[in-house]
Amino acid sequence: MTVLGQLAASIPSPDQHTWHLGPVPIRAYALAILAGIVVAVWMTMRRWKARGGDPDDVLEIAFWAVPFGIVGGRIYHVVSTPDPYWGENGDPVSALYIWEGGLGIWGAVALGAVGAWIGCRRLGVRLSTFADALAPGLLVAQAIGRLGNWFNQELFGAPTELPWGLEIDVAYLPVDPATGLQYAEGTLFHPTFLYEMLWNLAAAALLIWLDRRYRLGHGRVFWAYVVIYTLGRVWIEMLRIDTAEMVLGMRLNVWTSLVVGLGALVAFVVVGRLHPGREDGVSLPGSTVEPDADAQTETDGDHAGTAQAVADEDTTDTTDTEASAAGPDQDPAPRA
Repeated sequence: MTVLGQLAASIPSPDQHTWHLGPVPIRAYALAILAGIVVAVWMTMRRWKARGGDPDDVLEIAFWAVPFGIVGGRIYHVVSTPDPYWGENGDPVSALYIWEGGLGIWGAVALGAVGAWIGCRRLGVRLSTFADALAPGLLVAQAIGRLGNWFNQELFGAPTELPWGLEIDVAYLPVDPATGLQYAEGTLFHPTFLYEMLWNLAAAALLIWLDRRYRLGHGRVFWAYVVIYTLGRVWIEMLRIDTAEMVLGMRLNVWTSLVVGLGALVAFVVVGRLHPGREDGVSLPGSTVEPDADAQTETDGDHAGTAQAVADEDTTDTTDTEASAAGPDQDPAPRA
């Protein structure tokens, strides 16, 4: 396929990633992260309410989890990709420039969990239950956040001749490690941002289905999220050609995904054996926190409906038994 033929079927990169509102820069990367956070909070509020919690709890917990997550994500990125900051010709100060891109998911999840734990403790609710409510929204937030990589023309994969190859401007073309020269203009690359977007959205839908089908609880939705996400991250990460720390011939993020994914799988199985089913309510044992009134009303209504159905069934069974005892020519004893 010729270069012109490739470009005709390729994915273009945006020609701009920053706009200015007067002296204030508006960056696509930041907008993508913020949009992801908003959607994740909205989804989590709905799922938290369905579990009997107060939707406002999510805002309180996010107040702690989001800043912790951003800091953790940046720390992990800087540690796992140190050359631009500490290597030759590196700029340590640029490690603070979060708006230029670079948030590692594992640092964000790890430190974000610390912030979420603080928020949950202050509210007297279970962290594991909150994590279950959060997991699908977290995947959707990650998918939306990948749009920032597309605008920044970063974190793409190796060259490809596939019709959905990604166009990259000359200014962002990397060096071919085989030749030591910059890739030629017109070279197309794997759109790994798109691969991860689609994987995460499909994973979010799968988590919601699994949760409804099997009524997962005690953190099992979150552990399933980690397992599914790491499966995708391994093969997507192996396509990327951006600078990264290598360990035993593989990128650090590949090893991290393998180790974390295996640990999450073990946790999913162990928790399922120790705590099958879903927990009752969202509060910690001994907590005085009251569940959300609307959610409690819905739950009470379900319980009342179930009790009435059982009562009707018992009445029917009693009537049938009386009719049988009376015989074919006798009326059953009257009900009081």
